[in-house]
Amino acid sequence: MTAKKVFWTLVLASAATMAVTMGSRQTLGLFVSSLNTSTGLGIVTISFALAVGQFAWGAAQPLFGLLADRIGSYKVIVIGALLLALGLAMTPYMHSGLGLVVSLGLITAMGAGGGSFSILIGATAQRVPPEKRALASGVINAGGSFGQFIFAPLAQLLIGTIGWVGALWTLAASALITIPLGLPFRESKTAQAAHTAGIGIREQLRISFKDPSYLLLHAGFFTCGFHIAFLITHLPGEVNLCGLPASVSAASIAIIGLANIVGSIGAGWLSQTKRMKMVLFWMYASRAIAVALYLAAPKIAPTFYVFAFVLGITWLATVPPTAGLVGKLFGTRHLATLFGLTLLTHQIGGFFGAWLGGIAIASTGNYNWMWYADIALAAMAALLNLPIKEAQPRAVAAAA
Repeated sequence: MTAKKVFWTLVLASAATMAVTMGSRQTLGLFVSSLNTSTGLGIVTISFALAVGQFAWGAAQPLFGLLADRIGSYKVIVIGALLLALGLAMTPYMHSGLGLVVSLGLITAMGAGGGSFSILIGATAQRVPPEKRALASGVINAGGSFGQFIFAPLAQLLIGTIGWVGALWTLAASALITIPLGLPFRESKTAQAAHTAGIGIREQLRISFKDPSYLLLHAGFFTCGFHIAFLITHLPGEVNLCGLPASVSAASIAIIGLANIVGSIGAGWLSQTKRMKMVLFWMYASRAIAVALYLAAPKIAPTFYVFAFVLGITWLATVPPTAGLVGKLFGTRHLATLFGLTLLTHQIGGFFGAWLGGIAIASTGNYNWMWYADIALAAMAALLNLPIKEAQPRAVAAAA
């Protein structure tokens, strides 16, 4: 198989896997109302379970990254698929807050983490040329956005036709598709041994957490997680507050996913020739502006669609330049673990975005303070990327 075919086989397999795991995970906000009606647990309890899921998905990334170093990426993808299917399938039987935390907050979220960014981008980066890693990350990330675009209207359609329980079971069955999709990542024992050569993980972590640039990446990614988790969990609630039908929520989530396909590939392409920290700066700055404009706009369906498209351009397009910067700073040997740790920080922010959104609506009856916090954090994230020390792309290419 030629190098070009190997590249696209790995990238498209990763993108398809991301489409399933992210598509399933990013549509869970559509089930909040049904879960609340069925269980009577209240929006705060359900929001907390989903907030735990934000954290658990992030925590799974570096843990699965370490496991992949030992047993191989494909086995981790299989473990993730089985956990994701199990968590989604058992959720309808959970009638307590603790039960939802276990099914949605832990099992489902960790399963999605087994077939997500750190594993797929890390495994692909080790197998493709350095000059194509940013583009590969962008296409893989776009796969997750495409999954959101497909799964959001599909989940809403299934909820309306076969009910929310049947919809969750359908998502559970689809999770198993990632097992055959992960086959290109099977490794021989010789290849696994080659990956384990070099600096140990403890020494690498010690070096990394002494590097201010790595810490600034963590800080910026925290605010990114807050922003995304708040919106993906509570956008349906915001739409409902404005007196608009649930179809507007599903369409908005789908538009975010569609727009992020363009944004992710664009971010990967730009990161080949531009400083990645500046790509991140403009992404975060645009979010602050977009939210401010949304607050001033009339709350009608077209407003939500435009808002969704603008946010979708940068939604998870922050992933390619962030992963690329980690690879620039420390190489690809421990990329799954080091980038996984930034995703953990991202999801700590996500925990607060999902949870505090539930508290805001329960205590004040609206999300106003969450929107203001989102603007402030997005602006701060933009500024935090400026001091990151990054060589010019051309200089890096010449050195390589």
